[in-house]
Amino acid sequence: MAQNQNSQEMERARGAEFAPAVDIYDAGEEIVLVADMPGVSSDSLDVHLDRGELSIRGRVAHPSPEGDLVLQEFQVGDFVRTFSLTEDIEAAGITAELTNGVLALHLPKPRERKPRKIPVKTA
Repeated sequence: MAQNQNSQEMERARGAEFAPAVDIYDAGEEIVLVADMPGVSSDSLDVHLDRGELSIRGRVAHPSPEGDLVLQEFQVGDFVRTFSLTEDIEAAGITAELTNGVLALHLPKPRERKPRKIPVKTA
């Protein structure tokens, strides 16, 4: 009976979706979004921009158990997160890099929208 219950728990864990932890920085010329996505490889990562909505989806390969499962506390699932972007992002210039399970998105600000300091001349 315990083995059947563990199998059911394992099936639930496989279908899980998690929101990755994210840090967002204003780096002057761009906004940098850093997302923690352990277990995600670049070929199983989808970053999509549609109508001002930036979505991130990372699929994690589900390990196949070796032997009879006795206890399972570690959950495996996909990472999903969506953000609404303003027009203050240059969509064509967005770049992404994945290093050791950490996704970094670079969202450049449009040149005409960047704040600029106006010099004041003395007469």
